[in-house]
Amino acid sequence: MATPPRIAFVSPRFSEGPTVGGAETLLRQLAERLVARGWQVDYLTTCARNHFTWENEIPKGEALIAGITVRYFPVDSGRDMDAFITLQNRISRQAEITRDEELVWQRNNVNSQALYQYLKTEGHRYDRIIMGPYLFALVYFASQIHPDKTLLLPCLHDESFAYLKTVREMFMYVAGWIFNTEPERDLAQRLYGLNLAHAHVVGMGIEEFKTDPVAFRKRHTLTAPYIIYSGRREPLKGTPVLLDYLDVFRERTGIDMRLVLTGSGPYDPPSRLIPHILDLGFVSEKEKHDAMAGAVAFCHPSVNESFSIVILESWLAGTPVLVHAAGDVMPYHCRKSNGGLWFRNYPEFEESLSLLLAKPALRNAMGEAGLRYVRREYAWKTVESRLLAALS
Repeated sequence: MATPPRIAFVSPRFSEGPTVGGAETLLRQLAERLVARGWQVDYLTTCARNHFTWENEIPKGEALIAGITVRYFPVDSGRDMDAFITLQNRISRQAEITRDEELVWQRNNVNSQALYQYLKTEGHRYDRIIMGPYLFALVYFASQIHPDKTLLLPCLHDESFAYLKTVREMFMYVAGWIFNTEPERDLAQRLYGLNLAHAHVVGMGIEEFKTDPVAFRKRHTLTAPYIIYSGRREPLKGTPVLLDYLDVFRERTGIDMRLVLTGSGPYDPPSRLIPHILDLGFVSEKEKHDAMAGAVAFCHPSVNESFSIVILESWLAGTPVLVHAAGDVMPYHCRKSNGGLWFRNYPEFEESLSLLLAKPALRNAMGEAGLRYVRREYAWKTVESRLLAALS
């Protein structure tokens, strides 16, 4: 019998418990699918859970989780945070920055010399190494160790960091790339001039589930209509825009529209909106899906998405989505599926949300169209065949 392939995944965090993030979830899901096929899978990651502090909270060592050998390595100490933040702010403002300054930023980003050393000594044992997302120095430096067998899964966004010289170099180092959508691949091609023969669009499979929106409403005594947002609350995800827009919507229309939040992160809503927000924090997948199913729409105001698992989950729950038009990926999903609307500004937000409220038949039709799209494009059987093609 042939020895099964041995694959390593490399990422700053492993998706478990309070560790939440689309990239981490995607990488773990792909790892689990390969384990199910009998492949040997290691996941090399850090001891950090919190993506703000990057403190070493998990003991170093290894653990077997869902058939994956997860190897935890400590995050390096001694970061010059003043230099890092100063350079990060300059990059965010699209200020001119030299390659040497980029390297200072990378060296004071999230790094793990212990992980790099493990890859140097043990990396020859792996047939392929998949790593991402692109934004972390851990991935930048790790990609240089065995570039001939490394596939970058970048979760790329059209943002200032994507234009860095060191990021371009990272894309050029590796043997190939795994993208989540065609718009993400096209962005990388435009920025870095990729050899498309080694660029594969894979995505992530989404399992179907049952929902009980009536029970969710009863549990939380919800009688008014609501929209939902799930994930991290931060400016990069657009949550301040969502809070401001919903506040104005309630004031202008007089409609008692509520907001349900799941996920993590601080947020600062207008004071008059606070009584109309149901913040559930971390919830089970069942609770999240029930909440999605009962919503008028899932609203995702981010412009920095390479895939967006949550809008696909919303469609599986039968709920249309309302997304920001400034990003390429989520309007792309909406156009391909006919399962959602998009807005560029507040007037378009109000018009779209009002339409979904006034036309329940349209709302249901859009939810069903989204469901068919996810079943067609993101069933695991389909995604696995794309993943195996990328690995071969």
